[in-house]
Amino acid sequence: MSLCWCAGVVPQTGNALVRGFGSADAARWTPYRTPAARPCRRARVWRCVQEQEQKEAAPEADGKGRSAAPVAGETKAKANGNGRAASDTDGKPAAGIRTLERDVTKKIAVPEPIQFEAPRSSTLEMIRYRTVDTINDVVLHYSRKFKRNETLAKLAQATKPVVCVLGFGWGGHAFVKTIDTDKYDVVVISPRNHFLFTPMLASTAVGTVEFRSILEPVRVSNEFVTYFEATCENIDQENQVLLCKNLRGNTFEQHYDYLVLGVGAPTNTFNTPGVEEYAHFMKEVSDAKEIRKGIIDQFEAANLPNVSAEERERLLTFAVVGGGPTGCEFSAELSDFLRSDLKKYYPRLMVDTKVKLLNSGSSILLQFDEALQAKALDNFRKTQIDVVTDARVVAMDDTTITLKNGSKIPYGLCVWAAGIGTNPLVSSLIARVPQQKDAKGRLVIDEWQRVKGMNNTFAFGDCAVAEKRPLPATGQVAAQQGSYVSRLLNKNVCLACEVPVILPRELNNTISGQALESLREKGQAFKNARPFEFLSLGILAYVGDSKAIADVEAGDLKLGGASGTLAFLLWRSVYLTKQVSFRNRVLVLFDWLRSQIFGRDTSQMGLIPFALFLALEMTEKASL
Repeated sequence: MSLCWCAGVVPQTGNALVRGFGSADAARWTPYRTPAARPCRRARVWRCVQEQEQKEAAPEADGKGRSAAPVAGETKAKANGNGRAASDTDGKPAAGIRTLERDVTKKIAVPEPIQFEAPRSSTLEMIRYRTVDTINDVVLHYSRKFKRNETLAKLAQATKPVVCVLGFGWGGHAFVKTIDTDKYDVVVISPRNHFLFTPMLASTAVGTVEFRSILEPVRVSNEFVTYFEATCENIDQENQVLLCKNLRGNTFEQHYDYLVLGVGAPTNTFNTPGVEEYAHFMKEVSDAKEIRKGIIDQFEAANLPNVSAEERERLLTFAVVGGGPTGCEFSAELSDFLRSDLKKYYPRLMVDTKVKLLNSGSSILLQFDEALQAKALDNFRKTQIDVVTDARVVAMDDTTITLKNGSKIPYGLCVWAAGIGTNPLVSSLIARVPQQKDAKGRLVIDEWQRVKGMNNTFAFGDCAVAEKRPLPATGQVAAQQGSYVSRLLNKNVCLACEVPVILPRELNNTISGQALESLREKGQAFKNARPFEFLSLGILAYVGDSKAIADVEAGDLKLGGASGTLAFLLWRSVYLTKQVSFRNRVLVLFDWLRSQIFGRDTSQMGLIPFALFLALEMTEKASL
């Protein structure tokens, strides 16, 4: 086992955690100034040297570990007594060396570390870290709950930093659940006042689960946050002020000390003509309600006596565009709804009913391996879902979908689930922030979720992408990122440092760079804050007829794939346990029981949750 001697490591450039990396000395690492160093495993420490290729390309070092003097003609860099870079030529900082002599109160964007490369934790280490973090989150939650009066008293304090959260999706919900409201004044700004468990949105569109069962209001998630039902129109980075507009068109301003962006992303239409006007999307509860109503409307229209056979076939053709998990799961849920429930009430129309799944690629469910893709396709054929591959949609009107090969598909209802686009607020930031000029529709963030080029700003979820280690745009990723950012703020972390360090309790994260540098010169050591690492737990997809496919893993540990009834039971158990509250778990369980016994709802108004139905029945009987 390869070992290196360290008790935590920092670049050899003195106080490079506060100053920027850039000199040749930053290519080698030295121990903290601590009384005794100890050996530790390579996987648990910061890298001691660059990769072999970088070492071969780097200039030779002298016996003291410092880079040798550059050859003639190159710029020579020295450090003066204050640790700042000096030049032998014109007094300006030497080329390749950046100084970072800042005060956090000055609104200067955090630069990207040049030489720093964060270590990768093993799967077991990540599980251990997450377990400890989860225990701390539970302690924070219950201390907030059982010390409600004390928490309310602390909320009245006007000296706390203000954290503004834009959006309340997976990342925003996880952030609000775990942020310490004793330390921060948290303001949530979102056009919807609830969290939505989006993986089960397809189930609500056909009545398997009711809408209220997969929602949690903002104030239920954390009653000590302030919520404004509005959208952010503009961000004034210089003054740290948000310009917001509510649903009635009234505007207001909101100051922030820290900004958290979790605004998500809209559905990507790829500028296809007619999609915005005629297709349904699968992003919000309102979308699912319109789809449920639209399905019944198509059957009622096709059931009229004066409808021709050709028109009846068009009305009962349901097209789903997009071969990812959302499109495939909705196709499966729709097929179940048609074969199990609507067949009882519209038996004459079932011969003309079709479900078409259109995908621009040559295969569906690319997140899974080929064996599981084949299982899904085989099950789709058995449940009479027509999968059309290499079918790129180039236009659509109110009755016809046109493909790139020129063929036309008549349809009655179309659901568009073909990827994610760019939020307008994100587009404006990309255009205004110079460090985001190369961003492609999503804000570029560093390994601590900080937005490049913006001060005291974090981002996660569909609106952000890591520059070094991009991750898929899934709810699982966004939730872990949101929890990570809240834990980072809960700790005393120097967020203005290029490599964030954890501060002692007597300090806070508003400390100036000069003050932190002074402490380091006195020999005080600081531990680096761990960067974000995604712990993948696998992916699941429902493929219809009480069958699913599952790719199970834990980080780098591949636990294998499953399909069929066993995967379906796993799919349901995971979705049930991942509900955000005990209330939601009970409601979802009752909805599954209700749809299994009584069937799915076929009215256009929708059923009330089964648990509420039972409560009303019991109340009525008690009153008699």
